[in-house]
Amino acid sequence: MDIRPLTPDYAVSPQIEPADVAVIAAAGFTTLICNRPDGEVTPDLRADALRAAAAEAGLHFVENPMLPGTLDPDTLRTQAAAMADATGPVLAYCASGNRSAILWSLVRAPDLGADGVLAATRAAGYDHSPFRAAFDAAAAQG
Repeated sequence: MDIRPLTPDYAVSPQIEPADVAVIAAAGFTTLICNRPDGEVTPDLRADALRAAAAEAGLHFVENPMLPGTLDPDTLRTQAAAMADATGPVLAYCASGNRSAILWSLVRAPDLGADGVLAATRAAGYDHSPFRAAFDAAAAQG
């Protein structure tokens, strides 16, 4: 498992397995967000399997799939709501953590600005400089 914190309250990860969820809960996370569509994974890694493991571990689970290269307003609203409603640290996952980090950046850009979200994602190992214009636009909408 490769958990990459963007802030003390939000981290991203590549695909997790049901067996990882107890460790995630023990690490203090309270919400698990799935940003990976079921069509990308085998049945044992689909959202229903992770949802069941999350329930068993006492974690809130949010299914919010994002196809690579796409973003619609509903996906962004769902991510923002899941982050706002969390009662503690959030772990969001997808194939590599990249999509989860982009969603976080778009939600947080109004507060942190493009430079702030780019610094956080860079520190976590993601180069999101090609998305600067989108982050600047999100920050301006603040």
